[in-house]
Amino acid sequence: MWQEILEQAVPDLSSAEAFLEGLEVPYDPALVRVYRLHILRRFHDYLGEVAPAAEPEAALRQAADLLQRAHDDFIGSDARTEKALGVYQRSGAADRHTVATIPLDQIRRQ
Repeated sequence: MWQEILEQAVPDLSSAEAFLEGLEVPYDPALVRVYRLHILRRFHDYLGEVAPAAEPEAALRQAADLLQRAHDDFIGSDARTEKALGVYQRSGAADRHTVATIPLDQIRRQ
């Protein structure tokens, strides 16, 4: 459902800036340059937590609020603290000194 709503509001879904501008969310370009994937992932997660409002305009406002929230999560914070991407979700304090290994017999060219 969110996909249809966002495709109507943001015809060019190719960048974080496109989402922010399409939903008319004020943003810090420097922050977006560094955390674009993190912001979009967090936005995706927030969208998954709520159902869109029944009215299209209300749903767009709702999406804009969630995107603003995702953007603002990274103001004064960092990717490791926010753990937006899976790589940070898997790495806890105990994992920092753990070395991941892949057995040689599992390395193949496809």
